[in-house]
Amino acid sequence: MSQMALAAYKTQLKNFVQSMFDEGLLDSQFSQIQALQDSSNPNFVDEVITLFCSDAERIITELNRYLGYQDVDFSKVDAYVHQLKGSSSSLGAHRLKLACVNLRQASDERNKEGCMRALNLITQEYCLLRNRFQTVVQLERSIIALETNQQ
Repeated sequence: MSQMALAAYKTQLKNFVQSMFDEGLLDSQFSQIQALQDSSNPNFVDEVITLFCSDAERIITELNRYLGYQDVDFSKVDAYVHQLKGSSSSLGAHRLKLACVNLRQASDERNKEGCMRALNLITQEYCLLRNRFQTVVQLERSIIALETNQQ
């Protein structure tokens, strides 16, 4: 029974991640992250996603704070969006990375209105990604639990 459940979870995870690729949420970099997970580090994907999400939420909060000021310090906005773009790129969060490019451009133009629109898109893309990642992490944890029980 647990062998069948394990196979079902693995298929479900593979198909779910593939749907994220198909929607453009992820790019091939995420496959590289998945490839680094093995029996010596079975929680790798879970840990990377969890770190990414806590970091992204902190950065988005800071971006909201800085763009809320009357006089925006665009150098701070630029530094934070650069961090978020870099971590999005490292994880393979394709659409989030593209949304960061829009904010970077608006920041370079010193366009507060454009920055706010771009940040709204970043927030939407992040929330969608985080919700999907929660499912990925749940599936990963179920697979690990079943594999651990079989040993």
